[in-house]
Amino acid sequence: MAITQALTTSFKVQLYKGQHDFSAAGGHTFKLALYTSSATLGASTTDYSATDEVVGTGYTAGGETLTNVEPTSSGTTALLDFADVSWAGATFTARGAVLYNTTTAGGGSTTDAVAVLDFGTDKTVSAGTFTVNFPTADASSAIIRIT
Repeated sequence: MAITQALTTSFKVQLYKGQHDFSAAGGHTFKLALYTSSATLGASTTDYSATDEVVGTGYTAGGETLTNVEPTSSGTTALLDFADVSWAGATFTARGAVLYNTTTAGGGSTTDAVAVLDFGTDKTVSAGTFTVNFPTADASSAIIRIT
């Protein structure tokens, strides 16, 4: 089992088909689902799946809805970001996550995977708040960027 951080290959193809709208106002709804170290996730991941998803207090299957931040550019790099997301009153362990679109247009499913995040090690919370901090929204660090 392994989690490998990547933009999914299916997402890259779907970009060319115009299936994702990341606009802050009126864009699609994106979610972040958390996974255990038993999950096998990476570039070939195509959809959200409940297999090996985190189970615990304060976590609901399917994850949390993200708040889109308007896509922008820096130099010749297009980038986008999401507001950090938290699970309060949580007790669980997560190793990674899948960012997915719940409203894909143009023939996609309603769980199209966009990116897989690898936390590097298991992250555990016990009766506290589990937060995923998205990186700085700039040309070298944004969670999703096209150079």
